[in-house]
Amino acid sequence: MVLDVLLKIKDEQDGTLSLRRSCREGICGSCAMNIDGQNGLACLTKVDRNTSTVTRVAPLPHLFVVKDLVVDLSNFYAQYKSVKPYLQPAGPPPDGREYRQSREERAKLDRLYECILCACCSASCPSYWWSEDKYLGPAALLHTYRWMIDSRDAAQAERLANVNDQYKLWRCHTIMNCTHFCPKGLNPGKAIAQIKQSVEAGRVVG
Repeated sequence: MVLDVLLKIKDEQDGTLSLRRSCREGICGSCAMNIDGQNGLACLTKVDRNTSTVTRVAPLPHLFVVKDLVVDLSNFYAQYKSVKPYLQPAGPPPDGREYRQSREERAKLDRLYECILCACCSASCPSYWWSEDKYLGPAALLHTYRWMIDSRDAAQAERLANVNDQYKLWRCHTIMNCTHFCPKGLNPGKAIAQIKQSVEAGRVVG
């Protein structure tokens, strides 16, 4: 994998090379970078066995570079925090033990909760490039929808109101780069479309 090559370079050729990595299994999202023009995870991207080809590696685009392949994700995480990505129930469980869901209710969260916050989607979005200080970006909006449709959550109206802004939500122009480059195969574009429908309907749709 590309990550193995980068670590070999760091170990044997240039110890000053800086990059983020942790799990090596496509779970943590730390090693997100731009490889041959596409955003992805270095630990999941195979190296071309044809030694005559050149693999070009760069930091995630349109983000401030701290050093080498390390980008500043402070704004990205602040946006994630701003959508309150945690359960906000109306009160304690009726029986005082746990919040229950049916199988159907739980199934609605599939293809949403798997997001690993690697930032590949946001860093591939032209709308985010242009307005990253105002537009929440695909990752934060995906998590907004994930909690918005959780049957145990009681803050749906508040969540919709929080993102219903000409920049936070509506700056998305459905280019779908976010979906194309997601290393986990998720569909942030669809989640954003569902939020827009919910805003227009005045209720949670999906």
